[in-house]
Amino acid sequence: MGFIFYALILYIIWDVNYFLRCIFTVLAGRLFQSKRKVTDTTTIYGLCTSQDVDIFIKHMNNARYLRELDFARFHFYALTGLYEKVKERRGGAVQGASSVRYRRTIPIFHPYKIQTKLIWWDDKAIYLEQQFVTLSDGFVRAVAMSKQCITNCNVLDIMKTYPEADKRPDMPTDLKMWLDAIEVSSQKLRKDK
Repeated sequence: MGFIFYALILYIIWDVNYFLRCIFTVLAGRLFQSKRKVTDTTTIYGLCTSQDVDIFIKHMNNARYLRELDFARFHFYALTGLYEKVKERRGGAVQGASSVRYRRTIPIFHPYKIQTKLIWWDDKAIYLEQQFVTLSDGFVRAVAMSKQCITNCNVLDIMKTYPEADKRPDMPTDLKMWLDAIEVSSQKLRKDK
């Protein structure tokens, strides 16, 4: 009876499912999948359950997309070893910005995959593109871009440790436009101009 009480308290004060899923995603990737190049696309799978849906119980809630993207990023970091290299330099990674374009809903009880790809980097951040693809039809349901700020270390130096990343790709046009929009927004918020 004591275990049930403590488990209930944990579920009330913490999002236990989130942490369990994080641990499972990273461990499953490390144990059952081979390492990937930092320039490779990584993939995780999911299912839109009754815990993921909106108030109408028909399709995935917009907020759940962001949560699922977290798991896909953790998986990417684990399989590529990128986060380990950041930690070796006493750095960290934090979400600096994200943008999701929803194309079509993911209906309840439909399986999907999230594909994560590093598309560019600068000295302070890496930029990921992530796609939600339903398995039944291969349709890209949503596309997300995220800026992962890497703290206390230089990303260009880290990327030099990956032979496949010896040459940084050209910045994609949509990423440049997105970063320009972020800068315009930042300018409005700065007190000193």
